[in-house]
Amino acid sequence: MNRKAKILRHIDRSGRGIEIGPSHNPVAPKRDGYQVHIIDHMSREQLIEKYQAHGLDLSQIEAVDFVWQGESYAKLTGKTDYYDWIIASHVIEHAPDLISFINSCDEVLKADGVLSLVIPDKRYCFDHYRPITGLAKIIDNHLQKSINHTPGTIAEYFLNVVSQSGQIAWNAETTGDYQFVHSIDNALEGMASVMQEDAYIDVHAWCFVPHSFRLMMHDLFGLGLITLKEIDFYQTDGFEFYMTLGRQGAGIQQSRMDLLKQVDAEIAVGMQTPSRWRQLSVKKSVKQVARSLKARLRSP
Repeated sequence: MNRKAKILRHIDRSGRGIEIGPSHNPVAPKRDGYQVHIIDHMSREQLIEKYQAHGLDLSQIEAVDFVWQGESYAKLTGKTDYYDWIIASHVIEHAPDLISFINSCDEVLKADGVLSLVIPDKRYCFDHYRPITGLAKIIDNHLQKSINHTPGTIAEYFLNVVSQSGQIAWNAETTGDYQFVHSIDNALEGMASVMQEDAYIDVHAWCFVPHSFRLMMHDLFGLGLITLKEIDFYQTDGFEFYMTLGRQGAGIQQSRMDLLKQVDAEIAVGMQTPSRWRQLSVKKSVKQVARSLKARLRSP
């Protein structure tokens, strides 16, 4: 099953939908017959200007129906319990208040509506060395009604973002050295902009591996903070994984302990470079492999 099929697996093509932030790469474009409203942070004209020098097919940029300025999607669209589906690819990790983002989507969905998410796997993108997001900060940001990223989030981002072999996203088979993308001066400037000007700097607030995100959704539902549950899930393909949520979802049929063990396993895999380890001679001792791993982790 290809990327698009995973995203659209539970989408009713005849129904009404929203695509949030499709930018220059919509999944369900109007030209393909989808009854879709586009929500983005800029108008189509502004997006074309933004991507003019990036060598992209600008004709793919959809007409933007609603330019989002921080309000709820119900207020923005004037609709509640109206849409059959929402697609948000590489959006949720940017939201300063992740819980409010999910609930804002829920508010405009019908009772049987679905939210189809595409989420970067931190192991295989520039977030590689950033820590996995825990439950505490997500709940705290929600209770504090956060509408901007904190200075700490900005510092963590600028100090730890990396590329691998010159790429900011890769896959499990990619080899090559990691390099920092930003400097400590970038971190200081970003923090100052937030603290002094309340500037919004567009960074990833949250970092996940697949099962840490599944567990997060499970726990937020259990705590009564969201009403959507997992309908479907697809493991990482390349540098992203996929989840569909809905009020009628069955949720995860695994224990929290099993999920935590899977998180540990995913993190362990992410710390290695599989192609390189497959090339190691089976004659090498465990101590030799351990020394190689330690040296690899010390390298930038």
